[in-house]
Amino acid sequence: MHIERVAAAEHEIGPEDGPAGLGGLYEIARVCAWPGPAMSWRHFAASAASGSSGERTETWVARDGGEVVGGLILRLPAHDNTHLALLQVMTHPARRREGIGGALLDHASARAHAEGRSVLVGEAPADGPGSAFADARGFSRATTETRLVLDLPAADWSGLELLRARAVRHATGYSLERWAGPTPADLLDDMARLNEGMNDEPLGDLAMEDQRWNAERVRARDEMLSRAGQRTYTVIARHLSGGDPAGYTQLVMDAEQPEGWVRQSSTAVLKAHRGRRLGLVLKLANLMWLRACEPSAERVITWNSVENPHMLAINEAIGFTVFDTWNGLQLAV
Repeated sequence: MHIERVAAAEHEIGPEDGPAGLGGLYEIARVCAWPGPAMSWRHFAASAASGSSGERTETWVARDGGEVVGGLILRLPAHDNTHLALLQVMTHPARRREGIGGALLDHASARAHAEGRSVLVGEAPADGPGSAFADARGFSRATTETRLVLDLPAADWSGLELLRARAVRHATGYSLERWAGPTPADLLDDMARLNEGMNDEPLGDLAMEDQRWNAERVRARDEMLSRAGQRTYTVIARHLSGGDPAGYTQLVMDAEQPEGWVRQSSTAVLKAHRGRRLGLVLKLANLMWLRACEPSAERVITWNSVENPHMLAINEAIGFTVFDTWNGLQLAV
C-alpha cells in the first residue's frame, strides 16, 4: 500500500471522469456515509478542492495495487486558526483493521506538522467506528453536537405561523431581507459582520479561535457553494433605526442530488440584538420561504451544540427532533 496525492478538479460531470483516485475516494465516501444527506459528486469534488471559504486543501488516497482503499482530505485555514488542520479520514469498510486508517492518520499528522499546524481537528458519529478509531489514536472528544431533523410534510404549519406571529411581536423595529443564491455585492460587508456572530457559538474544549470574516471571504464561500451545486436561501434581519444588520439564517439544498434533504447552515444574532426572538423569526421565515420555493424538500437537518440550550429550545419549538450525536475530535501533533 502507498499513499499519493491527487489533484482535486471540480468540474467533471461524474466520478468516472475525475482525476485518478478522486473518483475512487468518492465511492468510499459514499459507502462510509452516515445516514443523512449524501454528498453529490459535484459537491464532493468541490469540497476536495477547497474548504468552505477558500481554505487550501490537500487530498490524498491510499492505494493497494490499482485499488483505492482509503484516503484523507486535509484543510488548512488561512484567514484565522492557522494552528489547525481540519481532517477527514476514510477507509473502505471492507479494508478496516488493516492499518490503513492509522497510516493515513500518520501521514496527515506529518503533513500538518510540515505546514506549521499543531492541532488536528475532525468529527465522527458518537457511536460509529470513527469515534472508536479516534479514541484508540489519542484524540480527545472536545465537543458534542446533536443533529436534529424537521419533517417538513408532517410539520404543523398552522402552529408555526402562530409561533412566528407571537415571536414577531417581540422583534419590533426590524425588517427582513432575503435572497436566493450568492450574496448581493452590496450586502457582502453585512454578511461578514453577521458571520462573525457565530464566534459566540459554544465549542466546548475545541482549540478554535474566533473566525475573521470580510467581504472577500463571504464571496469565496458563495463561489464554492455555487461550484458545488448548492442552492442557498438566506434571510437577514436589519435594525430599522440605523440600518445595522442584526441576524441571519441560511438553508442549503443540493441542486443536483437533493433527495429531499435540506441543510440548515448557520443562524446567528449579534449580541446587541439578542433577547428579541430574532433567531426564531429568522428561521421560521426562511423555512416558510423554502417550502414555497422547493416543493420536493422533505427534511431539514441542523447541528446543535449540546452546550447551546437556547438554540436547542428554538429548534425544538419549531419541531426538530434528535437524529444522532457527533463528537468533535482533536489531537495535538
